[in-house]
Amino acid sequence: MTIGDGESRRSLRRAIIAVSVIAALLLGALFAAIGSLNREVYSAGGFVRQYLDALARHDQAGALAMPGVELTNARLTEDGLPQNLPSTLLRGSVLGELSDIQLRSDTGGANGRHTVVYDFLLDGNESTMKFAVARTGTFAGVFDSWRFTTSPLAVLQVTVLHEATFTVNGLTLDTRAHAAPEAPVTFSNQAAYLAFAPALYGFTHDSTLLTAPKQALPVTSGGATDVTIDAMPNKRFIKQVQTELNDFLEACATQTVLQPSNCPFGIEINDQVQGLPAWSIASFPVVTLTAGQNTFEMPPTVGQAHIVVDVRSLFDGELTTRDEDVPFTVALSVTIRPDGALAIQLH
Repeated sequence: MTIGDGESRRSLRRAIIAVSVIAALLLGALFAAIGSLNREVYSAGGFVRQYLDALARHDQAGALAMPGVELTNARLTEDGLPQNLPSTLLRGSVLGELSDIQLRSDTGGANGRHTVVYDFLLDGNESTMKFAVARTGTFAGVFDSWRFTTSPLAVLQVTVLHEATFTVNGLTLDTRAHAAPEAPVTFSNQAAYLAFAPALYGFTHDSTLLTAPKQALPVTSGGATDVTIDAMPNKRFIKQVQTELNDFLEACATQTVLQPSNCPFGIEINDQVQGLPAWSIASFPVVTLTAGQNTFEMPPTVGQAHIVVDVRSLFDGELTTRDEDVPFTVALSVTIRPDGALAIQLH
């Protein structure tokens, strides 16, 4: 063996050692990177974070595509909820602002199950939501895969009192849209909708005649959440009823008889009436409306009619003038016809 051959072998050994060290370092870095990704991105908390990030950027398709998000009819039945719920609210335009997302805890349990809790802001309001997930295996041979064991979707069970339509986060819906064609028309209406959680939903009703105050509903759990929207007569409604009632009473006052026909006021006089009585309305009943079983109701309310009539006494023949107020009460019920007109019934 020559001196040159020895040097070549030593150089080769040094090269092999160097390559081995570099390979070991690279392999260690790879395993460290995989471990870091499994802890951060592909962990239970990272899986839930992907769902929350999708909601934060209003990516409804991305959120719905995550394993375990969509509610099956079997699960709805198991939870005592109706099947085939409309997905009208599962759209990015309905979602509000979800920000400052922070992992609070990730607690492991049996069979690869985890309970993950996140804090966040819903339209600037501090909120928290708990998620249930489970490990389902690995992909690419090294990364953990997960699914929601309980869907984070909510079911909003909406009741609209005295109306059928409502507005949620700028979207107006009709609760009768998904009712059976033969369903009867009702005074109040209900419907259920799938909705994303967490989210802040603002409900209201504002139509020509009815108004419901806006209410903010933070939804931070899956499953059923109830909300009631109380649509009540607004100032325009009450003014219109007041006008129609006043017109009716003024028409009654044009009748030149002691007992105007089909009117809530009148007077009995035992003496002889001289000439025609003259009626007017001294004070109109003030309309107030509350919700009844099927209509809006005004309770018996006092008004004052006024009569002027000459009367001759049957006892001594004296002629006097009756000039006095005549109190009366009137009650009524009101419904809104399909064309938007009011149907008023006096009682």
